[in-house]
Amino acid sequence: MMKTKFRARLLKGVSFREIHLSLCVLSWIGLMGVGFSSPVSAAGGSSELKEEATPYLDDDDLPIRAKPLLEVGDKFLATGNIRRGIELPTGAVWTPSLWVYGNYRSAYQDFSVSDERSSEWVNRLDLFGNLQLSGTERVLLGLTPLHQGNRFSGKVFSPSTSEESINEANAEVNTFLFEGDFAELFPRLDAKDSQPNDVGFSVGRQLLQFQEGFIVNDHMDGFGFSKNNMRFKGNASLINMRSSVFFGLDKIHRHTNTEDPDANLIGIFNQIDGVNRTYNLDLVYVNSENTGDLYNIGFDATQRMGKVNQTVRLAVSKAAGSVTAQADDGAIMLAEFSIVPARTDDNAYLNLFSAFDNYRSAARGPLAGGPLGRAGILFSGQQLGGYPSPLSNSSDESAGFALGYQHFFENNRRQLVIESGGRFEKESSASDEYGLGLRYQHALGQRTFWQFDMFATKSENLTDLEYGSRLEIVQPYVCNFGLV
Repeated sequence: MMKTKFRARLLKGVSFREIHLSLCVLSWIGLMGVGFSSPVSAAGGSSELKEEATPYLDDDDLPIRAKPLLEVGDKFLATGNIRRGIELPTGAVWTPSLWVYGNYRSAYQDFSVSDERSSEWVNRLDLFGNLQLSGTERVLLGLTPLHQGNRFSGKVFSPSTSEESINEANAEVNTFLFEGDFAELFPRLDAKDSQPNDVGFSVGRQLLQFQEGFIVNDHMDGFGFSKNNMRFKGNASLINMRSSVFFGLDKIHRHTNTEDPDANLIGIFNQIDGVNRTYNLDLVYVNSENTGDLYNIGFDATQRMGKVNQTVRLAVSKAAGSVTAQADDGAIMLAEFSIVPARTDDNAYLNLFSAFDNYRSAARGPLAGGPLGRAGILFSGQQLGGYPSPLSNSSDESAGFALGYQHFFENNRRQLVIESGGRFEKESSASDEYGLGLRYQHALGQRTFWQFDMFATKSENLTDLEYGSRLEIVQPYVCNFGLV
């Protein structure tokens, strides 16, 4: 990802200590749940739900079901009776169905960074085969036949010295897992279903993403267990708790997006739903003789403050031994605020972050970029070709913001996002940068949409603007399935 830095003009003359204090105050206000007054539009209206009933849609009014590429057995999200199942010796009943689906992306991208102009046409296909055995058991196979690592099939047009056609066709397996539930696999062990033995599990190569990718965002080989619907007597405010444990054994990529064949990982991930907010507390340990051992802890709280949606996230890393490029001490604090303006479906948001020392993630895949990609569209990468994140999403000694507005129109089939943002460095040797980004998405038919992105950034140590634009066509073969 491109490294960029920022200082907004309005922040000139403001000390880092004052900025850090402001971020911390905003964050802890969110954690303590202090309320805001409810915003009201100039016309006196609000965004409250309508009291009038909406007419029921019959079958003729509903949209046509989006079919996957291949359906064998029961149809995906279809109506009608299911087939007679197969009873296993354990008492479990399986009704196997095979669904093949995927997501194809193709983009032309043109950008100028570090005084070099580049343009390319790149393609990506994420293809899945889902063998659904029951409501809780399945086998999932995922392939990425058009890209390997950070190289994508297509063509580089400029610079002329790099002009080439790229063929990255492959049969590499990106995902291959079996997941299920012990109580459903062995129902005869508890015929009355009276014991708390509903423990989910998964084994194989799978995507792990926790704390919105701040501490873990990677495909890896391993196995894990999960227990949901945990309650504690005498605490009515605790609605639900989910706890998971995962052991990563291979294919673990470290903070710099490179694989560490010597690394092992263990993580404990917890989510707690309260009456007014949701908490996540995650702890991860990575062991590696080659690149260093690392502890990670992440905590976040999500709640509404009046009509303001708010999430505060804190992630901390601590080297367990020698400091290396993959194991170092640091922390990131991110505060996210958003609101739906009255009488609209739009979204206005402000994200603030501050990174201390040299924070390191436990695991980051080759296309995941840096931890700060969550901060806004100016900080996020496309995970497609060489198009950079306009502002750096690295997590070393910096602070910044993203301020944006997302507008929906044409019955929500089109949307426009305009965002300004910046990143400023705490080290005097680094250069600050600010920028402006735009994203437009337009639905075509039932599944397809096209997307246009552009950005412009200005760095203190560069005389010229850095800029870029891209046009992408996205074709989900099943647009309403969670993994696509």
